[in-house]
Amino acid sequence: MDAGRAIFETIDKLRQRRTGPLVLELDLTEGITEGPPADPLAAVLSMRKTRLADVLSGLKRAAQDSKVKALVVKIGSNPLGLAMTQELRQAVVGFRASGKLTVAFAETFGEFGGGTVPYYLASAFERIYLQPSGDVGLTGVALEQRFFKGALTKLGVGYEAGQRHEYKTAVNTFTQDHMTEPHRESMSRIVESVTDSLVAGIAEGRRLDPGKVRELIDRGPFTGAEAQEAGLVDELAYRDEVYEEIKRSAGGEAHLLYVSKYARSAAVKKLPNPMADGVALIHGTGMIKGGRSGRSPLGGGGAMGSDTISAAFRAARRDEHVKAVVFRVDSPGGSYVASDTVWREVTLTRKVKPVIVSMGDLAASGGYFVAMAADVIVAQPGTLTGSIGVYGGKPVLSEMLERIGVNSEIVSEGANAGMFSISRGFSPEQWARVNAWLDRIYDDFVGKVATSRNLTRERAHELARGRVWTGADAQAGGLVDELGGLEDALALARRRAELADDAPVRTYPRLNPLERLRGPESSEDKSAALARIRLDAWGPLARLSAELGLPAAAGPLLLPEWYTIR
Repeated sequence: MDAGRAIFETIDKLRQRRTGPLVLELDLTEGITEGPPADPLAAVLSMRKTRLADVLSGLKRAAQDSKVKALVVKIGSNPLGLAMTQELRQAVVGFRASGKLTVAFAETFGEFGGGTVPYYLASAFERIYLQPSGDVGLTGVALEQRFFKGALTKLGVGYEAGQRHEYKTAVNTFTQDHMTEPHRESMSRIVESVTDSLVAGIAEGRRLDPGKVRELIDRGPFTGAEAQEAGLVDELAYRDEVYEEIKRSAGGEAHLLYVSKYARSAAVKKLPNPMADGVALIHGTGMIKGGRSGRSPLGGGGAMGSDTISAAFRAARRDEHVKAVVFRVDSPGGSYVASDTVWREVTLTRKVKPVIVSMGDLAASGGYFVAMAADVIVAQPGTLTGSIGVYGGKPVLSEMLERIGVNSEIVSEGANAGMFSISRGFSPEQWARVNAWLDRIYDDFVGKVATSRNLTRERAHELARGRVWTGADAQAGGLVDELGGLEDALALARRRAELADDAPVRTYPRLNPLERLRGPESSEDKSAALARIRLDAWGPLARLSAELGLPAAAGPLLLPEWYTIR
């Protein structure tokens, strides 16, 4: 009996989904993953996470689907990046323009904490519901920078570093005890630009005067009752009350369906011809390094490997059915050499077919380097990009070692054989080599920016100097071409390649199980673009160790660095 009842209920649900009204649902409490899993570990870790591309394509299709009556999104405390938030807002606004109901529900927008960005997302919806016990943490934008120079000095740790130029402030964390004027100027402009975007979006979504929104930001945070009185939310209600009202508005026996499930079911119904011409979508996510992309099982996060990304571009370049490439970049940068390797493949591909870059939350420093050669760069207003500059150096532990009774001696051949040892500082001659290295990288970076973006060398230097820009300011300066998201980049790629509006998009390279198992025959084989599980010695401290200048190959579980001859 139970088995029969289960079969009957499943058939009934399928019937409702096929014939009855649909209410699409999106739960953001677990966050959203940027792209498809790049490696086996990422596939496991992202198994339950919603993919951004599924949400975007699902809402685009649902806007034209008469069966879809409404969209309800639960906005949680799991933070989304500003650019991804703007991408979601753009998709919601497009869906809402079709005349369908859009509802945002939150238990709270910050529980004794800030909730400005989550509320900014909610403001794109027709109606905002808040649990009666919730709050609206609309408090504005703040960027906080900590400086460790004083603490390092007390420990007997020095830090010797050079940078190109005054706005390349990442290393200031260790070399300064306060913000320099360029540092403060850059961060102040980022806060100002982001606030302008937030105020404009909230004002438009809630039909408020921008001046009123700024006044409300200065008064926040708000209790639920205060938020409702101020017009920031429409009603205070619990989930069951919200969903009951939505289903009633949808009419009939409305069926709930997650947006991602809706998008994937639509894709299954319309399987593209595998030989049809289309667009290749290549994801470049995480810190940039040589070798293959992957994720550390120790928690170091994902990495964009130059071998993996380059192989994907080579395969897309040779594939006659790929008529254009969209390169989705979400990266804070990393290795200069690895970035240059990817830049070269983007440049070569652009000579054969259009390459469009879509920037995520972050495409700065090396993340901008790999993007700049594209035909068109598309970014969100809140994307952080630019940071065209370089820094390098090392911590010096000689004083600390002396304090704790550790004596360090070195035996070497070659005047500069020990120049990267952290037990002693650079000599004047070694500093000369460091500065030559920094100048070479900066000159190469700025020169390629000038060529790629059709700027004079002087104008490229003016925009560079290590400064981080928002996407909105980067567009004004010519570092970014258009403001928009992934769907805009895909549409642009189709137009550039003279493809139909519904031409297929394939995450590239797409491999069958046999190709995954057999491994690549050469570096020209598309299966060479597979990612891997990688082992980072520093695990979850990988980012910090890199900022401290510690060698990536060393770590707490490996032999000390002085046993290695390089």
